[in-house]
Amino acid sequence: MATNAPHTRQESPVVLTDALGSFDALWSPRIVTRVNDYDVRVAKVRGEHVWHVHEDTDEFFQVLEGELTIALREGGEDGAERSVVLPTGSVYVVPRGTWHKPSAAAAGASILMFEPTGTSTVGDRHDPVPAHVDATTGHAL
Repeated sequence: MATNAPHTRQESPVVLTDALGSFDALWSPRIVTRVNDYDVRVAKVRGEHVWHVHEDTDEFFQVLEGELTIALREGGEDGAERSVVLPTGSVYVVPRGTWHKPSAAAAGASILMFEPTGTSTVGDRHDPVPAHVDATTGHAL
């Protein structure tokens, strides 16, 4: 799988507030480190992402600041919808194969995600990607 950041040994701690302060782009995650074959990514979010699905991997979210809502479609692309609300400090795992759409209110949120290296931010299948969403496998910090 391709990735935008080389796999290097981390020489010093990463301060997440500093990492988040180093960029302004929304829905454009930065890779802060790696754990085995997983990226640890941080992102700033506001507004809506895009409906998408990761067929072969779960997706871990932790809200560092603000509040994140994740809309879920139970039972596939046309399934019944429900939402989970994650306040600051909350974690949630979207199971593989579950269509989902993260969003944050106008105040925005900062999030941390664990995903296998090379995982696209818009999943394996997705609705049309709006201009404010970065379809990426993560950017180097």
